[in-house]
Amino acid sequence: MTELAAVKAALRTQAVETPSWAYGNSGTRFKVFAQPGVPRTPQEKLDDAAQVHAYTGAAPTVALHIPWDRVEDYAKLAAYAEERGLKLGTINSNTFQDDAYKLGSICHPEAAVRRKALDHLLECVDIMDATGSKDLKLWFADGTNYPGQDDVRERQDRLAEGLSQVYERLGDDQRMLLEYKFFEPAFYTTDVPDWGTAYAHCLKLGDKAQVVVDTGHHAPGTNIEFIVATLLREGKLGGFDFNSRFYADDDLMVGAADPFQLFRIMYEVIRGGGLTSDVAFMLDQCHNIEAKIPAIIRSVMNVQEATAKALLVDREALRAAQRSGAVLEANAVLMDAYNTDVRPLLAELREETGLDPDPVAAYRRSGWASKIAKERVGGQQAGWGA
Repeated sequence: MTELAAVKAALRTQAVETPSWAYGNSGTRFKVFAQPGVPRTPQEKLDDAAQVHAYTGAAPTVALHIPWDRVEDYAKLAAYAEERGLKLGTINSNTFQDDAYKLGSICHPEAAVRRKALDHLLECVDIMDATGSKDLKLWFADGTNYPGQDDVRERQDRLAEGLSQVYERLGDDQRMLLEYKFFEPAFYTTDVPDWGTAYAHCLKLGDKAQVVVDTGHHAPGTNIEFIVATLLREGKLGGFDFNSRFYADDDLMVGAADPFQLFRIMYEVIRGGGLTSDVAFMLDQCHNIEAKIPAIIRSVMNVQEATAKALLVDREALRAAQRSGAVLEANAVLMDAYNTDVRPLLAELREETGLDPDPVAAYRRSGWASKIAKERVGGQQAGWGA
C-alpha cells in the first residue's frame, strides 16, 4: 500500500460526532441571536445533522443533551436517526441549569440536591439503554466562589460517591466520560478543574471510566497534546470535545484559532494509536453569528485536514532525528507535514467515495438553508436552555 493510500484508508475510518445543540440558537452572555430555519425539535436537529453527514461522509453520529433533547420515546428517536443514515451517540447530562444547583450538583452540601443530580444521571443511563448509546458524558459546573464557602476535600468525597453510583449502573458495553474545566462558572475552586483530577477519579472507578478532553477548557499556553499523549499512554483517553478558544471557553469552530495546535493534538492521537472508535471525536461548539450547518461542515473538514497532515508525518525520519538529537531536523519533519496542502487529497478521497469534493459548496447549492427557513416558521426554536 502506498503512503497516500494508507493515509486515505485511515481517513476513511475517522468519524466526527456532531452535537445536537450546535444546530440551535446560541450567543454571548448578553444576547442569544436567532437565525431563520433553526430546528424546533430533536427530530429537526437530526435532519440538519443528516445534511452534514451527507456532504462530509464523516459525521454519522449525533450527541444528545438531556433535557434539551428530551422526547417521550427514545427508541423511536433512534429509529428516526437511522432512517436518515445516522446513529445517536453520546448522551450529555445537565446538572447546571436548575436553581437547586446554585451551590453544586453531586458535590452540593445538601443530600437532597445530590440525590436530584444523581437521579438525572441515572436517567441518562436509561436513555443510553433505549438509544443504544455507548457513552455518557459528565461535565459538572460544581465549585465554589469564596475561600471557606465549603469543604474542598468533602466535595471530592461527594463527587467520588456520586460517580461510583453512576458507574455501577453502566452496562458492560457502556462508558462514562468525565470532562474537566479549570474555571467557570465557579471561580475559587472547581471540583473537576483539570485532567489530573478527572484521571484520578476515573482510575479509581475502573476501565469503564475515561477522561474527555475539551480543547477549550485549558489555561492559555497549556500543552494539550502532552495531556492527550499521557492519557493515551495510560489508556484513559475516552474522547474529545473539539472547539477553538482565544481567551476562555469560546466554543469557536475547531481549528479556527490555532490550527497548528489541532495538528499537534492529532499527531499525538495517531502516535498513541488513538485513531480508533475507542476515542470519541466530538464537536462541542456554539455558532453564535455564523450559519450553523456550514460552520459544522467546516469544523468536520478542519478535523479531517489536521488528521491528514498528522498522518503524513514521516515517523521514521522523525524518530531518527530525535534519537540523534537533531533538534532542527526533527522539528522540520513535523513542519513539512503541517505545511502540506492536504485539501486536494481530501477532495480526491471524497470523489472516490461518491461525495462532492467541496462539501460547503455542495451544501450551499442544495437549497436546504432556504427550504428550512420557509418550513420552520412558528413553534419554539431550539437554543440554550431549550
